Amino acid sequence: MPPRSTRRHRPWSAADDGGTSPLPSQPHPRNNRMNEKVMAVLDAYHERMREEDQRRRETPPMGGSENWRDQVLLAVGPDTGQLLNILSRSLKAPNILEIGTSYGYSGIWLAEAAQATGGRLTTLELQDYKTAYARDMATKAGLADAIDFKVGDALQLIAELPFKLDLVLLDLWKNLYEPCLEAFYPKLNPGAIIVADNMLWPGGEEVKRYGRAVRAKPGMTSVLLPVGSGLEISRFEPT
Repeated sequence: MPPRSTRRHRPWSAADDGGTSPLPSQPHPRNNRMNEKVMAVLDAYHERMREEDQRRRETPPMGGSENWRDQVLLAVGPDTGQLLNILSRSLKAPNILEIGTSYGYSGIWLAEAAQATGGRLTTLELQDYKTAYARDMATKAGLADAIDFKVGDALQLIAELPFKLDLVLLDLWKNLYEPCLEAFYPKLNPGAIIVADNMLWPGGEEVKRYGRAVRAKPGMTSVLLPVGSGLEISRFEPT
């Protein structure tokens, strides 16, 4: 069975920001809880985001978007990153699952919280070169020991997880949001939190279907927040 892609391409347009959350116009406040190694890595990511955004605006990609979209960060952005860190730190020794490692930006925020609380991050990605980049950045941040990197088909990897989950980040191609929900829902601990990115931008019917599906799940309470590209934040509490 061929690997199932964790990304689905769509045409690029001049108005497209690549599905990323833009950096704030003012410098983002530094997180005083984080050590300098972590902050230096986040600063490096932010600089790359700015450079990629500037190049994209000056010279739109030629010949379609597929290669371009695989080479840029497409990261959640600092506001969503801060929120992920806060949510993760609110949990005690959490098992965190990130579905869609990409180049590892959101994983830094999640792993920092996992390391601080005695938890662990497991992050899934189809492309091994993205995982290699993310692993290198996590090593520079001093967080690699808090992360399990897994490469392969998202649904298969979720099915193989031997532990229950306390927080899940969904940030892969949107046609896989609902199938991933069905895969990890039986593995949720009571009180588990699910965060789904890109619910408002770029949006679309696939994320609407996910929103309806997660709200229909027994024990699930959910809210859509205008943070970053739009976050559906859900909490599982079985009755």
